[in-house]
Amino acid sequence: MTAYLISDLHLDESRPAITAAFYEFLRTRAAGAEALYILGDFFEVWVGDDDDSPYAREVAEELSRYSDTGAELYLMHGNRDFLLGEDFAHRAGAVLLQDPSLVTLGGRRVMLMHGDSLCTRDAEYMAFRQQARDPQWQAALLAKPLDERRQIAAQIRAVSKSMNSRKAEDIMDVTPEEVEKAMRNHGVHTLIHGHTHRPARHTLTVDGEEAERIVLGDWGKEGWCIRADDKNLELIHWPIAS
Repeated sequence: MTAYLISDLHLDESRPAITAAFYEFLRTRAAGAEALYILGDFFEVWVGDDDDSPYAREVAEELSRYSDTGAELYLMHGNRDFLLGEDFAHRAGAVLLQDPSLVTLGGRRVMLMHGDSLCTRDAEYMAFRQQARDPQWQAALLAKPLDERRQIAAQIRAVSKSMNSRKAEDIMDVTPEEVEKAMRNHGVHTLIHGHTHRPARHTLTVDGEEAERIVLGDWGKEGWCIRADDKNLELIHWPIAS
């Protein structure tokens, strides 16, 4: 089995080079794969499945064309697109994936996460995350007119950027103890996530056994993915033309 994993594309109409690079990825590198896992922050922002913009429709159609080739397509919520719902998933030919989820990749039992829940030292963000994942809060937001939701999303992003600019770098990274706890609780020795924009392979020890945390990069000047076959997990990156 060959599968690909990506995260943190932050697709937005204002970033056409990233959008084009993603479409090219589907048609070339990921062509013929049995599965594609998108581990959150696929969109820069998502205000609801009723988004009627041509761009949102175009992305759904590209995903649908890809899933129509026979690939299994999985979408996980991120901190930017936590309002992605079943309607968009259906139009894209995708399955919404729980965070965390356990799968078998590269001959290993692997836990997949977006990664934001591991950043427990960022108290301000964790408070927002708890609110944003509350079904009642989401329902109240989705009940507002689409244009109002777009304005709210822009305000949230502006506040988030301002707050992040004042935070220490280590606060916005994962908490090592939280990583070990999550892996121990789910009985795995391999974790794959995104969110931090710090692509790397980290070796650690969980219950006296060697374990690995693989971090996917965000798409900007480079594209990032993991290619998984029956035996290996390979972290790959390549330049994206501006």
